[in-house]
Amino acid sequence: MRDPARRSDPVMAGLAAVSVAIVLWFLAGPGGATTSWGVQTCLDVLIAVFAWRLVRATAGQRHARRFWRAVLFTGVTCALGDGYQTVLAVVQGANHQPSPIQTGLVVLGMVTVIITMLFHPLGGTGRLRLRLWLDATTVLTAVIVFLWYFVLAEVVTDGDTTELVGAVATSAVMLLITVGLLKLLLSGTAPFDRGPGIVASLGVAGTAIAASTVTLLTGTDDPGVIYAAQLVPCLLMPVGMRYQELRMRRSGAEAVGTGRRRASRLPYVAVGAVQLLLLAALAGRGGDLRVWGVTIGAVAITALVLSRQSAAFTDNERLTDEIDRSREWFRSLLQHSSDVTLVVGRDGSVRFTTPAVHKVLGIEAVELDGTVLADRVHPDDMPTLRELLARLAARPGTEADAQVRLRHTDGSYRWLQVVGVDLSGNPSVNAIVFNARDVTEARALHDELRHQATHDALTGLADRSLLEQRLAELSDGQVSVLLIDLDGFKPINDRHGHHAGDQVLTAVAERLTTWTPEHGLAVRLGGDEFAVLLPGSGATAAADRAEHIAQAVAEPIRLPDGLEVTVGASVGVATGAPGDATQLLKDADAAMYRKKALRSGSPLAPVR
Repeated sequence: MRDPARRSDPVMAGLAAVSVAIVLWFLAGPGGATTSWGVQTCLDVLIAVFAWRLVRATAGQRHARRFWRAVLFTGVTCALGDGYQTVLAVVQGANHQPSPIQTGLVVLGMVTVIITMLFHPLGGTGRLRLRLWLDATTVLTAVIVFLWYFVLAEVVTDGDTTELVGAVATSAVMLLITVGLLKLLLSGTAPFDRGPGIVASLGVAGTAIAASTVTLLTGTDDPGVIYAAQLVPCLLMPVGMRYQELRMRRSGAEAVGTGRRRASRLPYVAVGAVQLLLLAALAGRGGDLRVWGVTIGAVAITALVLSRQSAAFTDNERLTDEIDRSREWFRSLLQHSSDVTLVVGRDGSVRFTTPAVHKVLGIEAVELDGTVLADRVHPDDMPTLRELLARLAARPGTEADAQVRLRHTDGSYRWLQVVGVDLSGNPSVNAIVFNARDVTEARALHDELRHQATHDALTGLADRSLLEQRLAELSDGQVSVLLIDLDGFKPINDRHGHHAGDQVLTAVAERLTTWTPEHGLAVRLGGDEFAVLLPGSGATAAADRAEHIAQAVAEPIRLPDGLEVTVGASVGVATGAPGDATQLLKDADAAMYRKKALRSGSPLAPVR
């Protein structure tokens, strides 16, 4: 799609045609004071219309909208003042001298714009503001030189008090406008783009010095030439505003005043302009060869320095643009990455977090900055985090990883695979950098598969492999193993079916879980055989618990269809060192069979 600011625009074409027509009309002779005031009134109306369109286009941009409202007010007051002057010229005869009413309305509008510009946010701090004011002072000095040369010097020389007051007032207004425009153009917070701003600024400056400049350079006092010189700069203001509107269509109103502040060439243009003015002044007044030699040398040196500085600016801006593109590329990667990057200081506080943290933990990155990372870690995972930090500190610059749980804003915890590297030795970072990936679902699947591999599908109890694993993990103290075999289970299974048998096994598993301590382990070995692991339990305590388990299992079990059955439990107990797991299981099995032999004469049947 073509750039709206560059393709042919009928409004811009119309403004160009009007400009040419105005110049030809006044140069040909028919134009006069009345026509000049009428044209100026029309231009004021155009300025008001374009300002109104820009006010609407900057909705939501408070400072930009305030600026264009001030311009709209100025356009209206100037249109009223120039319109009044036009009517006055028609009724009372052509007179180019403005009336007090016209002057008052124009001054009111100009003061409004000046105040708005002076109170517009400056942006930047420290050296950036110092550079801005130095640049602005350079350009302002050049403007003062031009005003002195074209406006004030001759009036001061003539000694006419009335003309002097008017020239000083005009110059003061021009200087205030220049200060406001420079502040906006150089600060990077202007409510308009640089190109349109420069065009409009040239129009503002031209209204004050264009006529006198043309008269001085051409030596003519032809009214048509003077009128044309005064009106053409006024045309630049609506042209600049239309240009701004087209630029905003391209980039969007939200882009106004948000660009990066770039080095300005305006101070160097001002220096070059003053040098050229110096040559023009010398050419008009003569001078000996020595003065000309020094002047030409100073101008040449200034031109070389400005050229070198301009080349340096170009190189700096190119490098800055490359850095900006690299940053934007890196920022885009971080913003759209599913992994979280955290930069954590030695004190444990979070210094930087990527936006992906919102997807993982439900918290905005800015809310996490400055908080302590350990405050979000699951208490059970704090040893893991401390161990990870110790590994990173022991080998700076080397990666280490771990899995820890971090608290989500909804109160749950998310498993994160964390890879960290200690970059405290890097002065540009001076922190620990963590890259974390959400592995909650993978961890849940892993835990589920592991649970299925080590637990009985029917009862949910641990199986033989997990029992042997736990016994192998124990290294100190005593351990007791209870081996439990159900008495009377087979008749229930045969008489009422496997479904009833499964209900009995599930009920027994629940009772075993109830009587198994938190540090113990209830196990289904297979069929109707169960076991209970009691770490740190002696023979007496294990025998006492075995008795309670036998009594609990013997309680009647109600099946879903209302049938009530009972089973017994033969419990064998073995106590010993955990290192010999096989022998413990054998001893418990032997003890269980001895118990069963003692109970073999006891009939166990279903009770209806």
